Amino acid sequence: MTLEQLFLLPFFGHFGLVGFLYAWLTVERQVAMWKREVKASDFVRAGADPERSLRVARNLSNQFELPVFALFAAALLYLTDHIAMIDVAAAWLFLAGRLIHSFVQTLTRNVPLRGLVFTINFVAVVILMARVAQQAFPQILAL
Repeated sequence: MTLEQLFLLPFFGHFGLVGFLYAWLTVERQVAMWKREVKASDFVRAGADPERSLRVARNLSNQFELPVFALFAAALLYLTDHIAMIDVAAAWLFLAGRLIHSFVQTLTRNVPLRGLVFTINFVAVVILMARVAQQAFPQILAL
């Protein structure tokens, strides 16, 4: 497997996580309607989910917040052909952090732990963005 493939694989993994969360949310909502906890019309407004599906919905929403910067950095590094081992490591750290964060947010109510595991993602994204900045502004970062 090439360095580029090793780098891109975690982002395809993240896409898989997002797909899984969409499917899970659909099932949770269907079950909630079947149990008559909500009606289909309740979902017209955001936040109508019962607690279980609400945690999945919130986590799904989280996948389009900080990860956008990771995807931006990954695209630039890939397109400029500047992928190094540090980028591969950061990409895998990003995926691991996303998976752990999703597990904690959807299956527990442990908010302090969720904040702690979010740090894994944040560190990975900072590394990726720093690598993009290093390529884009070498004269500034060389000081």
